[in-house]
Amino acid sequence: MVEQETLRSRLLKRRNALKTEREDWREHWEELGDFVLPRRLRFSDRDDKHQRGKKLNSRIVDSTATFALRTLVAGLMTGVTSPARPWFKLTPRSPGLAEMPEVSRWLHAVTLLMRDIFAASNVYNALTVGYEDLGLFGTTAIYIEPDFDDVIRLRPMPMGSYYLAAGANGLVDTCYRDLRMTAAQMVEEFGLEACSASAQNAYRNGELDREYRVLHAIEPRRDRKPELGDARNKRWRSVYLEEGAEEGKLLRESGFDSFPVLAPRWYVTGNDVYGRSPAMDVLGDIKQLQVMQRRKGQAVDKQVNPPMQGGPAYSNHHVSLLPGAINVLADGDLQRQGLRSVYDVRLNLGDLRQDIFETQEAVRRGFFANLFLMISSMDRRQVTATEIAERRSEKMLALGPVLERLQNELLEPLIERTFEIAATAGILPPAPEVLQGLDLKVELQSILVRDQRVDAIQGIERLTGYAGGLAQIDPAAGMKVDWAQSVEEMGELLGVPPTILRSDEEVTVLQQQSAQRQQMAEGLAMAQQSAAALKDAGAGAQSLDGLQMLQAATGQGGIAETAGVAET
Repeated sequence: MVEQETLRSRLLKRRNALKTEREDWREHWEELGDFVLPRRLRFSDRDDKHQRGKKLNSRIVDSTATFALRTLVAGLMTGVTSPARPWFKLTPRSPGLAEMPEVSRWLHAVTLLMRDIFAASNVYNALTVGYEDLGLFGTTAIYIEPDFDDVIRLRPMPMGSYYLAAGANGLVDTCYRDLRMTAAQMVEEFGLEACSASAQNAYRNGELDREYRVLHAIEPRRDRKPELGDARNKRWRSVYLEEGAEEGKLLRESGFDSFPVLAPRWYVTGNDVYGRSPAMDVLGDIKQLQVMQRRKGQAVDKQVNPPMQGGPAYSNHHVSLLPGAINVLADGDLQRQGLRSVYDVRLNLGDLRQDIFETQEAVRRGFFANLFLMISSMDRRQVTATEIAERRSEKMLALGPVLERLQNELLEPLIERTFEIAATAGILPPAPEVLQGLDLKVELQSILVRDQRVDAIQGIERLTGYAGGLAQIDPAAGMKVDWAQSVEEMGELLGVPPTILRSDEEVTVLQQQSAQRQQMAEGLAMAQQSAAALKDAGAGAQSLDGLQMLQAATGQGGIAETAGVAET
């Protein structure tokens, strides 16, 4: 009991320390949320159950940033983790093993299984939310848990509901998250006896929807005994506790072999735990757009319906400003120019619209919207294939560092965690013996990753085309290229399934069979020629026998002489 009491108090103390460290970011995140996506914030002191449906977007007048963020999310989903096409595969760390047919087929089967798991679960919905947070706040956190029906289940955490800490390698390895759970949810998840007395009474009294604060702490376990192999001695500790419960009482303590939280950052400065985002770079432009749109609306309103001024007679006189209305004025008021505007507003709306448009374009560039929509924004009457290729290279130049971080902090951990859960569930096919105890690696094959390989692909195409052309002049030039290996390298760069390409052993067998068929065809041709020659020889022999009989009957010369006459 003493150990649990110490653990509970220590976890609450560290949560408060992580919360204090995170407070430096809060003002910035709140400002980003208010001007782009207000409902993505969920700080515990602002999370009121009865205020969650309240209107929160009153500060958004110009929605350019919101739609630019959606374009960024759609571009990342399509270009990095598209549900409609293969975007990753598993490969052995030893290149020689990948050429073994049984290894390549097993890896391909496991890859297809994991793709099916992703499609059946909520992976792609959760990644959409994660990309939103990355583009807006620079940091996201997604909890991965096993699921009986779909193998895995992802739970994106709203910004403000979690606290992160990083290890010595700079990667996030600790996550504390604040939860709001009803009495019914707590009893269903942890059991009635694990809950506090207050939650038990609420459940027994039928107050099933009464909410309680729950802390979920996930951190490396530094005092474990791996040889025991139980949940409380795994590499990461996982503890649920109810805030306000009796001292020493935990809802559940367990563990994980791998970190179950995906916590990528857009880019990181120094030893910062939380990342920086494209939205932070253009926050000034986003705020400026709101002011400019308001000023434009005020200017148009003052031109159409300006403030009016008139003489004392108008204090008790009804004035109509409707089109076609007639206002009867006294002579004195007519001499004083009657009713008129306080000031004359003559705003050049064209210049203002141009200024707004330039600011909107700056926001779109900050969210990379112009890169993902570069084809639709181009003048197609003058576009060439070379220009498109160059623009694709330009896009990869801008997104290259981001893709590397996504691979290391989001995609590889997602695939590795899914592989671990699937292996624990026993749904993976038996691995070949040569792979037993060996590590695998994840190789991305998405559209954006393939765009990064476009130079290598074009290099192979140019070399093979150049060598093939020279081979028509000098056969030695064609012999410089290993054509079979070039096909294998091209297939690797294009990410084609291994079932399409044959192994070297299969190619050798096919070559031997082809050589045998060629030998048989040559032998058959020679046999046909020999048969034809024998047939011609037989016909000639019959002709000679007939001539000899004729000569004997007529008393003429021999065969040679008769043949000579015949030739003449």
